[in-house]
Amino acid sequence: MKTYKYKINEENSIEINLLDSVFYPTGTSEEIIKAVSKNIIQPGKLLDLGCGAGLVGIALSLMGKARGTLYASDLSEDASNLMYENAVNLDIPIVSRYGSVFEPWTGEKFDYIVDDISGISEKISDISPWFKNTSCISGEDGADLTIEVIKKSHQHLNDNGMLFFPILSLSNSEKIIDYARHMFNNVKMISRQQWRIPDELLEHTSLLFELREKGYINFEEKYGWLLFSTEVYSANSAK
Repeated sequence: MKTYKYKINEENSIEINLLDSVFYPTGTSEEIIKAVSKNIIQPGKLLDLGCGAGLVGIALSLMGKARGTLYASDLSEDASNLMYENAVNLDIPIVSRYGSVFEPWTGEKFDYIVDDISGISEKISDISPWFKNTSCISGEDGADLTIEVIKKSHQHLNDNGMLFFPILSLSNSEKIIDYARHMFNNVKMISRQQWRIPDELLEHTSLLFELREKGYINFEEKYGWLLFSTEVYSANSAK
């Protein structure tokens, strides 16, 4: 079985199991962990939404950001089961369910919701190295799922609760940010990281430029490279 190692701090690291049918952790996963861990001051009831193999929620739990039981869900039953196994292997109390977005959490509220649901243009996901064995049903501009999370999150946040969500520039970033500001009083970018566009996507540069021209995605041309970004946002005080 394949595994993924992540360094919690100088003294501690973790290793989780992976499955080909479950979305693998990426640099974005690690950026979410770094940004969210710095912005959770007090531990609370935490939901890892779109958990995949479970790296984000497990790391945050081991960093002391989740109080008591860790909650997690994914559209994929394989992912939900793998998250459970990985958490149990690390002695983390876990409730892991499967279903679309907030469907598994009817009536449940959280102090922190960490969204790690895929959010890039479907046309990009179809040719990317990230979704070879998993799906990404996020619309042509990649905004659909993130907007759905933002729209429904207020029903699942406790008073003073916070939503954390990533925006990749391989989606319609402005559309997502505008919607978040429509739903929340406080929306703040808490980290930003640039990455080189993978070689698999560079084989389709005409599509990349076409999608950018339409405003569906964005990327920079710098140092002879094409660069996309991950931005992580926090949102609280629902309107």
